[in-house]
Amino acid sequence: MTAAAWGLGAAVLLASIVEMVEALTIVMAMGMTRSWRSTLMGVGAALVALAAFTAAAGYALATWLPEAALQLAIGGLLLIFGLQWLRKAILRSSGRKAMHDEDQIFAEEVAAAKDAGEVKGLDWFSFMISFKGVFLEGVEVVFIVITFGLSAGNLPVAIGAAVIGVLLVLVAGIAVRGPLSKVPENTLKYGVGLLLAGFGTFWAVEGLGIFTGSRESLEWPGADLAILVLIAAWYGLSRLMVRALRRPSHARSEVAPTASGSRT
Repeated sequence: MTAAAWGLGAAVLLASIVEMVEALTIVMAMGMTRSWRSTLMGVGAALVALAAFTAAAGYALATWLPEAALQLAIGGLLLIFGLQWLRKAILRSSGRKAMHDEDQIFAEEVAAAKDAGEVKGLDWFSFMISFKGVFLEGVEVVFIVITFGLSAGNLPVAIGAAVIGVLLVLVAGIAVRGPLSKVPENTLKYGVGLLLAGFGTFWAVEGLGIFTGSRESLEWPGADLAILVLIAAWYGLSRLMVRALRRPSHARSEVAPTASGSRT
């Protein structure tokens, strides 16, 4: 495979693991505290909705836009996603934002589930919480799979990497029977942010060719190898920002824990 294909697979795999770890925490909390039947029904409904979303979004992007416009749109969106992930990683690395803690989130979800009270028949609380958690986390994975796959012209690699990521998290969750708090989520998110920003910049600049007379994609010097340079540049910039924002050690301990509504 080319360097772009390897990068594509790595980005999708890591993103899938991160998002599915968060979804698994919610599903485990609902199933272990309330009703596995209602929880799994919510998961199933979310998977059906994700399949429909994937088909509609994939068809729209693949058929409605010319190649250069597609690269510009996808590159811009990936860059936005990547910068959001990088912003949070920079804030966490500098001590200005609490580290993501799956154990804490699991405890919060369990407490919310217990406070919701008991019901007979279908437990709509666990159904809806599981549906929302799986669907929202899954949408981001689907978006990354579609955008990376279409831009790189290699959907099989993107889909395969996503499936592997989901299966790894599922197997680990079954084995542990609890939140995967040992997974280095914060480090993985930093890496995914760098990959998204690097690929997003690469494709967004190529897509600027839509504004030229030929309306064809621009070419980077070095072709796909330019992606590695862009990722390295984003990494260097992010470390400079971490250094500029870094708090003294005594101030880091005063950073408030991540709020229940902030998962990423």
